Amino acid sequence: MANEIWQNTATQIAADIRNKKVTSRQVVEAHLQRIAEVNPKINAIVRVLADEALAGADLADAAVRAGAKLGPLHGVPMTVKENIDIAGYPTTQGVAALAEAIPPADSPTVERIKAAGAIVIGRTNLPDLGLRIHTDSSLYGRTKNPWKSDRTAGGSSGGEGAALASGMSPLGLGNDIGGSLRNPAHCCGIASIKPTQGVVPDANYFPVEDAGLSSQLMLIQGVMARTIADVRLGLGVVAGQHSRDPISVPAVLTDLKPGEKVRVAVMPTPPGGSTHAGVADVVRKTADALSNAGHDVVEATPPDFELACESKRVGSSGGESQRCKSQRGKSKGC
Repeated sequence: MANEIWQNTATQIAADIRNKKVTSRQVVEAHLQRIAEVNPKINAIVRVLADEALAGADLADAAVRAGAKLGPLHGVPMTVKENIDIAGYPTTQGVAALAEAIPPADSPTVERIKAAGAIVIGRTNLPDLGLRIHTDSSLYGRTKNPWKSDRTAGGSSGGEGAALASGMSPLGLGNDIGGSLRNPAHCCGIASIKPTQGVVPDANYFPVEDAGLSSQLMLIQGVMARTIADVRLGLGVVAGQHSRDPISVPAVLTDLKPGEKVRVAVMPTPPGGSTHAGVADVVRKTADALSNAGHDVVEATPPDFELACESKRVGSSGGESQRCKSQRGKSKGC
């Protein structure tokens, strides 16, 4: 039995639209129906852009009929965390004080997914100012884990993680300081990556004055999806230099040449905290798989890693620092 449309990956959806197996309107309608069915139980999407998404889908379908050049995400619906600017909609950061903070332009990542043909179908939940490893907003309430409602969806991109895992969106945008892309991926059973700083440009119209050290040094924009292939697809769209981010770089993400090998550093048990034995075991097994494929794999710890962990705790709010202390031994989120 064929998958329902909302079960397909972003890569498959884009190919099906390009090959006229399905229309963008059908895809968007399927995801809007899925949102209506699931979101009241999970509270992952806090702003549904139904009318705008359907209008965008009709334009996408007209472009296919006209034989226009199509982007890699043409007609694909996406969700975007509500601390990333979308022109005309509030960047609330999950707090009532910013409920009317409406930017005049898209962030670089949103600008690029739109240019690639994606259609924003909704905004996703986050904890207040993105400063927790759970997702419970004073403005929107708690996002539940879609697999088990009494478990956390992770944070701070927990709305994205839950929306993706439950089929309400095939691809999403989030961000990460100390795990905010990776923790929800772990908790919800999806895929993500925290890119190196500068690979994905970062710019918003409402920056926090005197941003903490952790934000200045560690805040990264990124992509989330149900499959690694979709994360790769999305990362290729949003990566690269942008005039609004002076530290962004012209990153080019390419495949290895046939027979090419790389040197890989792994850190199964980072210092400065504790790591669950199961997590360390998976990291080592992954390292073994890379080594068996012929790559040069070494265990290594970056210089001053423990100092960086401490800087993150000091640079966060007092509540965040206390949270880190209380979570030590339970999570690597600190």
